[in-house]
Amino acid sequence: MKFHKITFIIIVLVFFSCKKEESKYLPVTNKTNNIFTSTKVIPDSHFLGDNNCKECHAAEFKTWEGSHHDKAMQEVSDSSVLGDFNNVKFSSQGVSSHFFKKENDYYVNTEGPEGENHNYKIEYVFGVKPLQQYIVKFPNGHYQCLRTAWDTEKEKWFDLYPNFKVVHSEWLHWSRGGLNWNTMCSDCHSTNVRKNYDFNSHSYDTKYAIINVSCEACHGPGKKHVDQVKLLGRDYKFSNELQMSANTKPKELVDQCARCHMRREQISKSFNFEGTMLDHYFPELINERTYHPDGQILDEVYVYGSFVQSKMYHNNVTCINCHDSHSLKLKFEGNNLCLQCHIPKTYNTPSHHFHEKDSEGAQCINCHMAGKFYMGNDFRRDHSFRIPRPDLSIKYGIPNACVGCHKDKNDKWAWENFKKNHGEPDYKHFSELLVPGLIGKENGLNTLLELARDTIYPNIARASAVKGMANYLNREAINKMLSFLDDDSALVRGATLDVLSNINSKDYINYFLPLLKDKKRTVRVKAFFAIAFLDEIQIPTEYKDVYRKVKKEFNTNLAVTSDFAGGRIKKADFYLKKGDLASAIKSYESALEIDNINNMARVNLANLYYRNGDFIKAEEAFKTIIKQEPEYGQTYYSYSLLLGELNRDEEAIIQMNLAIKHMPDNIKLYYNLSLLYNKIKDLKKAKEAALVGLKQAPQNDSLLYVLAFVYYKGNQIEKAVNTASRLVQLYPNNSQYVTFLNQLKAK
Repeated sequence: MKFHKITFIIIVLVFFSCKKEESKYLPVTNKTNNIFTSTKVIPDSHFLGDNNCKECHAAEFKTWEGSHHDKAMQEVSDSSVLGDFNNVKFSSQGVSSHFFKKENDYYVNTEGPEGENHNYKIEYVFGVKPLQQYIVKFPNGHYQCLRTAWDTEKEKWFDLYPNFKVVHSEWLHWSRGGLNWNTMCSDCHSTNVRKNYDFNSHSYDTKYAIINVSCEACHGPGKKHVDQVKLLGRDYKFSNELQMSANTKPKELVDQCARCHMRREQISKSFNFEGTMLDHYFPELINERTYHPDGQILDEVYVYGSFVQSKMYHNNVTCINCHDSHSLKLKFEGNNLCLQCHIPKTYNTPSHHFHEKDSEGAQCINCHMAGKFYMGNDFRRDHSFRIPRPDLSIKYGIPNACVGCHKDKNDKWAWENFKKNHGEPDYKHFSELLVPGLIGKENGLNTLLELARDTIYPNIARASAVKGMANYLNREAINKMLSFLDDDSALVRGATLDVLSNINSKDYINYFLPLLKDKKRTVRVKAFFAIAFLDEIQIPTEYKDVYRKVKKEFNTNLAVTSDFAGGRIKKADFYLKKGDLASAIKSYESALEIDNINNMARVNLANLYYRNGDFIKAEEAFKTIIKQEPEYGQTYYSYSLLLGELNRDEEAIIQMNLAIKHMPDNIKLYYNLSLLYNKIKDLKKAKEAALVGLKQAPQNDSLLYVLAFVYYKGNQIEKAVNTASRLVQLYPNNSQYVTFLNQLKAK
């Protein structure tokens, strides 16, 4: 008889056997005459400065002057510094900062990267309202943003993260990667930025044309436009040589704003105004770290990811319908902003909002744009413009605006009042399909598939559904996902590649290769990663040329993200797909050099150490994770698997029980614990572990299988047969289970 045994999981890479049928390459879709946009850097001399714009566009310049874009970054001066540097001290989380002036310069004495206080000269100011940050120059071209900022409204110093203790050695310390200007801020706060990071020296030579978000940061370099105006004079006619013009289509305009108003991965070396947003960046999708599972904002996501969920976006409403394109201020006060489009007699009335007229509850934004404070004092609103759904809050534990205001009430109260005033919703919000899949509810894969297939829903929601399918990756799910590689949405195609990149099998290269010719650089780069396990000699002739071009784009993506731990992890995963274990280990180690508490990287590194036969380093890595994050249950699980493979079974059982303590809802833990007890011949505890798991998941096949086996080992043949019969009844198409039952019956 063949039974399960504990398997040590190395990396989430899925392997399948090759198909028997003959492989045929699919036709190339998304054809275009020239899909490759230029990678050239625009010379700084092509950016002429705001005073050149002012000559012909005085009104627009006056509106822009003093705006958040204008004040995005400034050199230090008595007029630009708003904070109090008159010998002021501020303390938070055990760190004391002293702000003072020396001659004509501004300084802070605060904790440095080694844990000791030093004097640091302020080089630049960052932002203007509701807070201003301050930038310090470090060696090797690094510029760092202080964690202590100035509240420009309350006129006081404050801690950006007052409830969060950060140790000086951590990536999030102000002197390290989390508040590094070069990589975290510069691309969106200045014009024509080139980060110029050197991996070997971990140094920057960052350049920009104009220090702030100038006219040309949005409209593009002005040289060609000005030259044409000077040449043609009154005969000049606008020929779309500038970005964000009156001719720009609504969704294109949103995309052009989006590059700085979203969390994203950078793909190209620098933004050069060629192609579209998805030729330079790929936005972060809805996930449990930055969004609530229904798409409401959780962490700081900078508007775009929520706005493209909205009906407003899908009805061609753009940023400048509400915000003045130059001052950035709202065009109207109060409900008048929304009443540009929404009929006052229908919406601006108690019969719609059920609150007293002109009260806080009667304001459209308080019901449809709930918000959160970020960076200590910066209140930002959710731009998905959603209708509050307290019924979904009850079902899934997600927020709603009703109890956000009525803090003395609960979701049940809100739902009863919602039904009383509005009746039950007669529509399905995409979150009703997305949430079950993201939080692992039964039938989660099917709800994600339904959402991903239905083009009535926002593309970001559909793409997020596809990304969520990574938790259900099996042969059936993969075959259903393949159709999304030809989806009209580049977001969906990209998300599909992100998931299917975990498959190292030639079975699917037919589907990946055509996407090397995709219109969007982000999709091409992801397609290259998906086939990274192939050598160039294995690439079909018709794809060799495009393969070489995309290889350059992919290497650029690796280089431009190599100052992030995530970028180095991606490089490590690339080496893994190539089968280069030594280089993968080195890349994971380099990721930890710049982010020593990135324990997602350390878990994978520990697994690679094990795979490489370095058991001592593997165990040290797991112990480090447990010390740094003792509440993180996954570590105990992985450590237990390692100990089990080393036949240190008693220790493995201790770690598996700790994993269960921290992750009691994780069914696979009970399965593995039962196997461990069986391994040391403690059949009583093996049975108990399986039964505890089955109380939570009565139809779990792995638990039923191991329970039947334990009964068999204990010579309880009748119970073994009954359990195996139930297993076969539930899973009649599994030949292994059928064979197992027949073998038991023969005893």
